Amino acid sequence: MKARTKFLIGGALVIGTAGYLAASAIKDTGVYYLTPGELSAKTTSDPTFYNTGVKVGARVVNGSIVRDPGGREVSFKMTDGAQTYNVVYRGITPDTFTDGVDVVVEGRLGRDNTFRATTLLAKCASRYENAPDKYKSTPGYKKAEQKVASS
Repeated sequence: MKARTKFLIGGALVIGTAGYLAASAIKDTGVYYLTPGELSAKTTSDPTFYNTGVKVGARVVNGSIVRDPGGREVSFKMTDGAQTYNVVYRGITPDTFTDGVDVVVEGRLGRDNTFRATTLLAKCASRYENAPDKYKSTPGYKKAEQKVASS
């Protein structure tokens, strides 16, 4: 066999292996981005979707934040107006995390319908862009927006 043929076969194997590893890494680390209503529909239609890594964009329900006395754990409710979930997060919360703020949480929804977040991001309207249009049409967004405007 010629050296050139061996080189081409070896190169094809290396490129094929690298492509396979990249594709499998993307599949393993890819995360869905949903609203609570979309997450509810997804788990209803596919019960195996519980405990799948997702990012959820929602609004914190006013008066629902409960901080652990140790300060490392916080629980709250998030909603898009159509669906509400309890969230448990262990870690340091952002300075902008308060009642009625838009949040993005990353984690897994358990079968007990409690979302266990590993990442918590809080948005501040004065610092960030407006919410995407798909959130502005939800009842929870409109209700929270009215409360913020009346404050």
